[in-house]
Amino acid sequence: MTSIDKEINLAEKQCTACQAGAPLLRGEALTTALLQVPEWQCVTLNNQEQINREFIFKNFAQALVFTQKVANLAEHENHHPAILTEWGKVTVSWWTHEIGGLHENDLICAAKTDQLFTGC
Repeated sequence: MTSIDKEINLAEKQCTACQAGAPLLRGEALTTALLQVPEWQCVTLNNQEQINREFIFKNFAQALVFTQKVANLAEHENHHPAILTEWGKVTVSWWTHEIGGLHENDLICAAKTDQLFTGC
């Protein structure tokens, strides 16, 4: 199990390369990390833990702008979420496909996604 230093702001960290067999983020480490991204929900889909959040906008154009910002973040971090863009809403889901669940990278990207939303 990976531990996350609760003194370090997740949004200030960078994603690290993750390979099959890397430890999943679970238990107390996950609970601690989620405190930094309180609006994200932990869900299980297809037997894989993921975190997701809905972001609300006034219209489709604003949702598209945010979607592009998340896409740019994903490319920069080399870590890619599922993004669903709808009229006035974007749902972002982070998980690490390679390990079939959550890794510290997912929480880092969630924190950075929150910062992008604050800037909208």
